[in-house]
Amino acid sequence: MTGSPSEKTTADVRYRTPVPEDAVAVWRMVLDEPMLDDNSSYHYRLWFRDFAETSMVATLGDDIVGFLTGYRRPDAPDTFFIWQAAVRPGNGISGLGIDLLVHAIDLQLATGAKYVETSVSRQNKAILMLLHMVATRYDADTHTELLFHAQDLPDGDHDEILHRLGPLSSHT
Repeated sequence: MTGSPSEKTTADVRYRTPVPEDAVAVWRMVLDEPMLDDNSSYHYRLWFRDFAETSMVATLGDDIVGFLTGYRRPDAPDTFFIWQAAVRPGNGISGLGIDLLVHAIDLQLATGAKYVETSVSRQNKAILMLLHMVATRYDADTHTELLFHAQDLPDGDHDEILHRLGPLSSHT
């Protein structure tokens, strides 16, 4: 038996390339999420102008309920680095976080990416669990190493640990 018509699922969500006009909604989402580094609304407007093809927003109707910013590393073009990702708390959509990652990764795999990287603090258990799910889904090896010490980041409060997944295999 299926859920009630008012229940939302990832099937109700649309994934698309962001546009600069999405910046304010994403910026507000970041301000509401204490685990994310704050950036200016200007940062997101520029990012969605210059790195839109490697970023994504998830929408439910007219509302942005999730986003991901990333880029292909200039010195390693087969590597997709995920800078930030978040879903709106209390959105009521089970699996939205993993679905957003999968849509973004699939798009990058289709254009030649073989590896995914991101940096995550050891304390961010939710993201670490998502990364494990992604590695399993794509039958990818995982490698971790210290990227930056907290003391090397004047505004940092934790070490940044690099997580590298790959090579990734198509999951379809």
